[in-house]
Order: sequence, then structure tokens, then C-alpha cells
Amino acid sequence: MTVGGQAWWLTPVTLALWEAKVGGTPEVRSSRPLLPLPQLRGTLYNTGRHVSFLPAPRPVVNVSGGPLLYSHRLSELRLLFGARDGAGSEHQINHQGFSAEVQLIHFNQELYGNFSAASRSPNGLAILSLFVNVAGSSNPFLSRLLNRDTITRISYKNDAYFLQDLSLELLFPESFGFITYQGSLSTPPCSETVTWILIDRALNITSLQMHSLRLLSQNPPSQIFQSLSGNGRPLQPLAHRALRGNRDPRHPERRCRGPNYRLHVDGAPHGR
Repeated sequence: MTVGGQAWWLTPVTLALWEAKVGGTPEVRSSRPLLPLPQLRGTLYNTGRHVSFLPAPRPVVNVSGGPLLYSHRLSELRLLFGARDGAGSEHQINHQGFSAEVQLIHFNQELYGNFSAASRSPNGLAILSLFVNVAGSSNPFLSRLLNRDTITRISYKNDAYFLQDLSLELLFPESFGFITYQGSLSTPPCSETVTWILIDRALNITSLQMHSLRLLSQNPPSQIFQSLSGNGRPLQPLAHRALRGNRDPRHPERRCRGPNYRLHVDGAPHGR
């Protein structure tokens, strides 16, 4: 949204959980998809700015429910990370950063035919964001992306490597809540058409996996090495935007009842 030439719905932001509006009565939090999603295949890619996974056209993975009025189709998974632990995520929670951030980027497939059209249009995009800490264990989905045989295939800008048999449901925590706000893409053209949904339960990767990420270069091999880390967009002002969610910061164990507080992730092998 632009007022007087000034853009107001920019991303990323720092989210103060005590400012989030919640409603309803306590309920079990959102959970990992009950049915296995179709096995994903696609290309892991070093863009020179971040690590990107581009899923093949089939099978399709969709997200709906929660704050979303329409079904959105997965278009890309991005992984951003920092040069040091505890800093690298684009978003912050209560002014605290995380070592990395996974962004699942979806476009509104009910209103628009492709990502490009959706990104320029109202209710166009939805991005699920999961934070990542460095710990002694690792999320099983991220382990598939970050094992040595895989991550060394994308050491330099424009390197790509095809992967298959990825179980996306393993990326999600067993249970979680979320905070949502209206924002923008964090990369050009920074279109202000995004519903951001930030998952409140962080994932883990190991220190060795994080070290492997920091060895990726944002340049081709013919140029001097410069780490891919620390390429997130700087924080932007919240500018009085409302924060909503199914998490009550005064009672973190509580979630809210009803379809508006539940996210649904589903898949189809051949279409929507």
C-alpha cells in the first residue's frame, strides 16, 4: 500500500507478540499434516542471494485456511541464513533474530494463473515462514537439503542440483501456532501483495550444516569468494499494521478455536 508516495506494507518486520490480536477459546494448536503429502521433486539452486528449491510442476502442494481466503499453490522454498548464529532470519520475534529462515512462497491459484500475475495483484501471495536455530539435532527435511553430497553441488552462483522424494510434511513442527500480517516480498520488486504467516515453533539444524551453508558463494567460481550469508532485507517499519494469530502470548499453550485459526496443507499428484 502506498500513501503519498510512501510504501507502508513492507517486509520484513519485527513482531512483538504481546501486540498480536487473538480471539476465540483455547484449542489444540495447528499440527503437521495428518496425511502424507506427495513426494516432491525439483531443483535446488544457488541464486547468488539465497538457497532456493523450485518444485516441479507436479505434484502440487497447496496451503489454505488460517487467514487465507483462497487456496495458494507452492511456488518456491527459500532459505536465508546469517554469518553468525542467532542472526540471519529476515523477521524477528520480540526483537530477537534466528540463525536462518525458511520461506515457503505460494501464489493464489484460485484468482490468478501464475506467480507473476499473482505477485502484482491483491490477495496474490502467501508466504509461510519457519525460523531455524542451531542445535545438536536437525529437522529431517532440512537434513535432505543440507547433507554434504547435496549442498556441495550448489557451491557457486547459478549452480543447480535436482532432488526427488522429498517429504515436505517433515519440515513442519509436530504442532505449532502462527502470527500473520500483511506485507510485501522481501526481494525486488517488493510487491505489497503478501499475507505472511510466521510459524511460532522454530526448527533446528546442526552447526556443521550451518557451516556448510556459509561456505556457499554468492559469486561464480571465477570471482572472489563472498559468502551467501547475510543477504536478507533490512527490517522495515510495522507502520501500525495489525498482527493477528492463534497464539495468546500470555498463555502460549493456548490456541483459538475455529477454521480461521487452522492452517491446511494438502497435495495433489496431478493438479489443484
